[in-house]
Amino acid sequence: MLNFKHLYYFFAVAKAGAINRAAEKLHLTPQTLSGQLTLFEKRLGVALFRRTGRRLELTDAGHVAFSYADEIFQLGSELEEALRNRHDERPFLFRVGISDVIPKSIAHRLLAPALALPDPVRMVCREDKFERLLAELAIHRLDMVLADRPLPPGMDVKGYSHRLGECGLTFFAAPGLAAGLSEKFPLLLDGAPLLIPGEDSAVRAPLLRWLGSQDIFPHLVGEFDDGALMKSFGQAGAGIFPAPTAIAGEVAQQYGVIPLGSTLAVKERFFLITAERKISHPAALAVSESAQQGLFTDSV
Repeated sequence: MLNFKHLYYFFAVAKAGAINRAAEKLHLTPQTLSGQLTLFEKRLGVALFRRTGRRLELTDAGHVAFSYADEIFQLGSELEEALRNRHDERPFLFRVGISDVIPKSIAHRLLAPALALPDPVRMVCREDKFERLLAELAIHRLDMVLADRPLPPGMDVKGYSHRLGECGLTFFAAPGLAAGLSEKFPLLLDGAPLLIPGEDSAVRAPLLRWLGSQDIFPHLVGEFDDGALMKSFGQAGAGIFPAPTAIAGEVAQQYGVIPLGSTLAVKERFFLITAERKISHPAALAVSESAQQGLFTDSV
């Protein structure tokens, strides 16, 4: 059985980089702390530190141990807070992973109902790549993940995809660029400068296929992992850009751009992914119910 007291001593030394500094914070003598570390290393059968000058550096095994220790103590803090909240009626935690391709305004509108629940909620939002968020969900460091695709088949992650809704795409351009376009939509895209989402976006491939099927060949000016950055370039007149029709009004107002036309042939889809088959977290349930009742009903 792992000795968690020794693990905590190791964690403190690794963060401090020296036994003396860690011993001071732990209110131990350096000799005592050094002895405890030696026992821990003997118990594990590996060296966790190597000395470089006056500092201690982690070995490869030490880096692995530190990563696990960081997760263990963070989860311990979250457990303590969750249990304390039950009795003190403090806000309960709602930990959400947001795939970095989800437009910020869509994420906000999807998550807002969670903060309107009768019981107080403290929302923790983490934005990252889809695969990394799924890994966090698998070890229960997240309650749900918002994504533009369902859980891929064959992934070594237990999870369930809940469809929130879908909407078509609307294309926008800065006023100066729009004024120079004479054809009707979608023909106006042919040969025009176009900004598209990056490779991580689920809508990128369907968008390019649709353009090809229409014999429309725009001039691809830029590809963007960050949708807000793509819109900023579009606002500056660098090219036409797409955005979910569900937020077309917001995009036009916020960026001062003109909608050129919309299509339902290419759709943005949004999913809520949980570790359980049935959504049980009240905040996640509020997100799901609100999305299906309102956000996408007028834009599919």
